[in-house]
Amino acid sequence: MDRIARFRDAIKLQKTQGALITKESNIFYLSGYTGEGVLLVTPERRIIITDFRYTEQAEIQAPGFEVLMTEKNRTLHTIIKEALASETIGELYYEDDHLTVRQDIRLKEALPGVRFLSTNGSVEALRKYKDEKEIALIKEACEVSCKAFEQILQFIRPGMTEKQIQLKLDYTMLELGADGLAFQTISAAGERGSLPHAIPSDRKVLRGDMLTLDFGARKSGYDADMTRTVAIGTPSSEMRRIYETVLHAQTECEEMLAPGRICSDIDAHARKIIDGNGCEGRFGHGLGHSVGIDIHEEPRLSGSCSETLAPGVVITVEPGIYIPGLGGVRIEDTCVITEDSYRSLVCAPKELIVL
Repeated sequence: MDRIARFRDAIKLQKTQGALITKESNIFYLSGYTGEGVLLVTPERRIIITDFRYTEQAEIQAPGFEVLMTEKNRTLHTIIKEALASETIGELYYEDDHLTVRQDIRLKEALPGVRFLSTNGSVEALRKYKDEKEIALIKEACEVSCKAFEQILQFIRPGMTEKQIQLKLDYTMLELGADGLAFQTISAAGERGSLPHAIPSDRKVLRGDMLTLDFGARKSGYDADMTRTVAIGTPSSEMRRIYETVLHAQTECEEMLAPGRICSDIDAHARKIIDGNGCEGRFGHGLGHSVGIDIHEEPRLSGSCSETLAPGVVITVEPGIYIPGLGGVRIEDTCVITEDSYRSLVCAPKELIVL
């Protein structure tokens, strides 16, 4: 069953109902199309609506889909209205968590008499469980990321800035075959390691620093996510202790991954280890998140997620400790849940590397 058919089944699409998809990642998942526009699904049709710049691209990327072009006197809303009228559709599912207030108002004004229903995350629910092809693409992205990490270790020297290291890492991923970056690379040295999402700066890397690198390649629309923290010269005994604590939490929680495991339980185990080693309150983000077309997907390893893991879920395990004025450590793998356990897609070593 193709993805459009699965989507129709998921929302139990009736003969008088249609669905309008506006999120780029969901359009890509359902059709393979990566340009601008919207996707309109009805009981009989699957339509990509876009402008002149993207029509040829849509026809190439989404064979089997109608491609309709907006024009000066034939707007997006006009085309949607005509398509709904052709099948006497009176109800329209739409992504109410995505449109702006202005877009929402204009859409409803353009379709008087149509009843609007929320898709309620139905496409995202389908995306939770990756098929073999998706897992293979994420694995490729992880392999590129790991190779880039291996190469960057030969490049890093004291006196380089966080930005210089970030740019070299980004270029290396692209040179090794990445189609793009999964997100903005984090490069944080010394005391700036206490910033979980630090923006690379002109701060120079010094001997004795710990350097955290959080990065990922994108391959054929799918993302990798990994983090490693390395030492530039001999680290302090306190930073080494923090590293070992994070490594302990990361290793044990990763080994807990398996079908049927409750996400919040795994997150709680990481906090038990970190809090028990004198770092209470210094791990302030969730333990992990699913990865796919978007870098952050559901389910998540967090205290608020009561979902259970299942085969096909691709999820990160990334505990960290962050001490203002001192620094921080984070270690992260992207893993896939298998039929009875898990498999890490990241092959880079996790034991402390001293450069």
